[in-house]
Amino acid sequence: MSEKKIILEDISPANLYGVNDSKLELIKDRFPKLKIVARGEVLKVSGADEDVNQFEMVINILIAYYNRFGNLTENAVEQILNGNSKKGNASEGVEGVDLIVFGNSGLIVKARTENQRKMVDAISKNDMLFAVGPAGTGKTYTAVALAVRALKNKEVKKIILTRPAVEAGENLGFLPGDLKEKLDPYMQPLYDALGDMIAPEKLTYYIENRVIQIAPLAFMRGRTLDNAFVILDEAQNATEGQLKMFLTRMGSSAKFVITGDITQIDLPKHQPSGLPQAMKLLKDIEGIAFVELDGTDVIRHKLVKRIVELYESK
Repeated sequence: MSEKKIILEDISPANLYGVNDSKLELIKDRFPKLKIVARGEVLKVSGADEDVNQFEMVINILIAYYNRFGNLTENAVEQILNGNSKKGNASEGVEGVDLIVFGNSGLIVKARTENQRKMVDAISKNDMLFAVGPAGTGKTYTAVALAVRALKNKEVKKIILTRPAVEAGENLGFLPGDLKEKLDPYMQPLYDALGDMIAPEKLTYYIENRVIQIAPLAFMRGRTLDNAFVILDEAQNATEGQLKMFLTRMGSSAKFVITGDITQIDLPKHQPSGLPQAMKLLKDIEGIAFVELDGTDVIRHKLVKRIVELYESK
């Protein structure tokens, strides 16, 4: 059982609930097992985890429909709930039942593979998640989407994204500019993912006001990361000491996701990666989940999938 508060920021309660709550009653009818209480811009829902998550997805789809077309009729609500069928549960006919978050320009960010779905499920049930797999499997993108969803749902107050600043064949010192300009290329995949999910003006506001913080791993030392969704990307390039330092930054109200690819370690040969060690040491701790992605999860160009398969078969 779980309870969740959904804050209506992108639609007025009147437009979602309808006259005399007529549209809200249609929604309630599709979720008879949930307790749903509407108080102005706050929707409070409680019940089984799966039903609560499905309810949230439906509400997000209704809001996205309204923002796209400028209206939300009772007929539209019924179609979204039921598709072309007059019977069935709320998931039938709903586009994107694996929805994580709505991005820019109507982009639907969702779990596209079974292991990505496992990531979504794992972070809802655990406070720490290791997601490990080869390039192109969407582990970083999915993790960022989960962080953005948590921020939008006010489950956390900030997002912290970090990576080890380890060169992959290039020398950081030769890059032009100040420290931030030198580090930005390392953080670009994180900026790219955020840019898909948050409007440019709002993203700039979040970064300037430190609601979203993007920094190299070394900058985490000495901090306590609380009320935050924290992602360590490229964790295979963290040393054993760095990874221990990072994991022990966890505050009492935080979610940690650690992503990495143990086949692409860029550390010096004499310097072991901390990722395999951490996964081995922590594998039996309650509250920590592990998801291993593989070639079947590759969602880039079809050639990337083939490349991954060939390298894994060596």
